[in-house]
Amino acid sequence: MKRSRMTTGLFSSVSTHWATPPEVYAELDAEFHFDDDPCPLHGEGGLDREWGRAVYMNPPYGRQITPWVKRAYEHSCNGALVVCLLPSRTDTRWWHEYVMKAREIRFLKGRLKFGGAKQGAPFPSAIAIFGGHHEA
Repeated sequence: MKRSRMTTGLFSSVSTHWATPPEVYAELDAEFHFDDDPCPLHGEGGLDREWGRAVYMNPPYGRQITPWVKRAYEHSCNGALVVCLLPSRTDTRWWHEYVMKAREIRFLKGRLKFGGAKQGAPFPSAIAIFGGHHEA
């Protein structure tokens, strides 16, 4: 099967940015009412600025994910809520050092279709919820 240049980037190590499916963000935002997204698609400098109190984070995947997940955990230790969309990489050091300290981990059924892709991602995803509190 031949892939377009855009699709090739989404399903290889060429791109570490995976655009959040709008329905996933909308459902989480309705539940948590976010006031910040420190790493919007192709955004810069999110690690070098202050974060809000109710944060949504879909970090760049790949090797640069560790400082983002570490920052999410540390920010939650100061009382903030940080909800992360992450690849479910349960075999990695960053997963065990930080994600396992999350208040809640939600494993998503199936494979997400990122950025309008026609096919699901080549990896499973999870939502890690750090700190904050949930009002029913």
